[in-house]
Amino acid sequence: MKKSEIEPFFATLQAANPNPETELEYDTPFELLAAVLLSAQATDVGVNKATRRLFPVASTPQAILDLGVEGLEGYIKTIGLYRSKAKHLIEACRMLVEQHGGEVPRTRAELEALPGVGRKTANVVLNVAFGEPTMAVDTHIFRVGNRTGLAPGRTPLEVELKLEKRVPPAYRLHAHHWLILHGRYVCIARKPQCWRCAVSTYCDYKPKTPAP
Repeated sequence: MKKSEIEPFFATLQAANPNPETELEYDTPFELLAAVLLSAQATDVGVNKATRRLFPVASTPQAILDLGVEGLEGYIKTIGLYRSKAKHLIEACRMLVEQHGGEVPRTRAELEALPGVGRKTANVVLNVAFGEPTMAVDTHIFRVGNRTGLAPGRTPLEVELKLEKRVPPAYRLHAHHWLILHGRYVCIARKPQCWRCAVSTYCDYKPKTPAP
């Protein structure tokens, strides 16, 4: 994607959805952190079904700790890898209580020190909860970044660093949400829906798919 095409690319996405939001349901930074931790290799829909049962009962690090691993598993067993995720979330809650007074830290290093929290999860929390212009590269953003030519890279980190350089400052706060939603609903993995894509004009993907 040419540099001159990046601004209209994002302007078009912004016009269609001025204030994009995560599809995970949460009310506090901790609920967001827990939901993102649980969402690895799972759908937002599946995570929301579980957290609708969990959060009314336990919505703070101490409350999750009080459930214990087995108690927590009972609420999240419909999510893939729920056993390992329960252990990670319990240990993350223990660290939050013991080292951060039960509050979610606001630095990448402190977030990534929590069990089960990697760079992508930390970026989501920093962006969504604390308003920092981070790029949380998931499978959708990785695909869109490479397919469109916006930010080609061999690894999620390469794509993230390219996005940080190429996305105009005015669009950085919401850029990762626009790209996630675009990848989830339009520029899908198996067959991108180019015929209804508002930004296909700026995209480097050559074999544009026709309408079915």
